[in-house]
Amino acid sequence: MDETYIKVNGKWVYLYRAIDSCGDTIEFLLRKHRDAAAAKAFFKKAFKNNIMPQKIVIDKSGSNTSALTDFNKNLPEKQKIKILQNKYLNNLI
Repeated sequence: MDETYIKVNGKWVYLYRAIDSCGDTIEFLLRKHRDAAAAKAFFKKAFKNNIMPQKIVIDKSGSNTSALTDFNKNLPEKQKIKILQNKYLNNLI
């Protein structure tokens, strides 16, 4: 999972994008702001429309960590998502 800043129709927005192990896009979301609310909205959309992942690689973004930690609080121990943080490993977009 990663986010980047792109220009769409003349306006700058954040592109949140999740990819699978093959590099194929699983889900994406465009948002005006990069914050905890945007991260929660992205993960909610991604988890609703796809199989719940066992692990997610994210950067050191506090908003992404916070959003995933909140999701994990409501999951049974066996279904909790493993959060892997790496500054560059997720930079695929």
